[in-house]
Amino acid sequence: NNLLSKMKLAIAATLAASAAAFAPSKVAQTSTALNAFESELGAQPPLGFFDPLGLLDDADQERFDRLRYVELKHGRISQ
Repeated sequence: NNLLSKMKLAIAATLAASAAAFAPSKVAQTSTALNAFESELGAQPPLGFFDPLGLLDDADQERFDRLRYVELKHGRISQ
């Protein structure tokens, strides 16, 4: 009987942990200086334009276009 109660406890703990993993979390609204690229292809809600490394912090349209071209080229090569 003790083994059965331990197994039930383990199953309940596993279910609780898996349910918590898929619970919605609050997303902080962050502002970015990259509003110039918000309308580009690939900018999708809720993140908008995603540049985690900050490669385009001081970039103009020419730099953006060059990085987009290189990204596509590397993606095609890797296939």
